[in-house]
Amino acid sequence: MFKKLAVSCIFILFSFAAVAQSISIVSWNLKHFGKSKTDIEIEKIADLLKTYDVVAVQEVVAGDGGAKAVARLADELNRKGAKWDYAISNPTQSSPYRSERYAYLWKTSKVKKIGEAWLETEYEQEIEREPYFIRLRAGKETITLVNFHALPKKHQPETEVKYFKFFPSRYPNDNLIFCGDFNIPQSHSVFNPLKKMGYLPAFSEQKTTLRQKCINGDCLASEYDNIFYSSKKIKITKRGIIHFYKDFAEIKQARLLSDHVPVYVHIAFR
Repeated sequence: MFKKLAVSCIFILFSFAAVAQSISIVSWNLKHFGKSKTDIEIEKIADLLKTYDVVAVQEVVAGDGGAKAVARLADELNRKGAKWDYAISNPTQSSPYRSERYAYLWKTSKVKKIGEAWLETEYEQEIEREPYFIRLRAGKETITLVNFHALPKKHQPETEVKYFKFFPSRYPNDNLIFCGDFNIPQSHSVFNPLKKMGYLPAFSEQKTTLRQKCINGDCLASEYDNIFYSSKKIKITKRGIIHFYKDFAEIKQARLLSDHVPVYVHIAFR
C-alpha cells in the first residue's frame, strides 16, 4: 500500500513539473488599442485570450489611453477565473505619428516575471518602434519574449527586421522568442540569418490580416504575424490562429476589434 502511494506521489510530482514547463503564448496586433475600445470589446478580447498563458500585444496607443486599455483588459481577464499580471512599455522612441506602446499579460500561476521588461534601445535609430523584451520563468525554464511591430510594408520593414539577427549574440544566455507583426511574410530573405541560427517560424503560408471584404468566404489577406523560436531549445506542440471574425455578422464589425487575427503556440522545452 505504501509503495503504491509513493509511486502515485512521484507520478503527480512529475506530471505537475511537466505542466509547469509547458506554456501557451498568443501574439496579437490589437489595432489602435486604447480608450476607443468599448467595455464590450474589452470583454470580447478577454474571452478570446483567457485560455492562454502569455499574451504579447502590439499597437497599444502611445498615450495614457493605451496604458489604461491594457489595465482594463487585465481587470477583465482577472474576472475570468485566473489571476493575471501585466507590463506596458513606454512609448517607442519614433516619430510622434508612429510611436506606440507594447504590452504583455500573463497568468501568474503559469509564469513569473524576472526583473523588469524593457525596450531594446541598441538599434533605436535603425528600428522605428524598438522591440519590447520580457523574461519569464516557467517552472525551471526561462524564456525571453521579443515583442515587435514593424513598419508598414510600403516603408520596407525588412530594413528593420535585418537587425534581429544580432539579438541572439547580444543575448547569448536567453531563450529568445520573437513575436509580433512583421508586416512581411516569413518567406522573406531577411529572416534567413535567424533561420540559419535555428530560429524557425511557427507559421508558414498562414495569412493573419483581415480583408476589407471577404471573397468567397476567404477573409484573410496577408502573412504578417508570426512567432520565431529556437528549435534547439523549444518544440511546438500546437499552433494556430483564432478566427474571431467568424463571431461577427460582417467583417467590418470584426475589424473594429482588430484587423489582425491572434496567432498562438503551445511550447514545451527540450
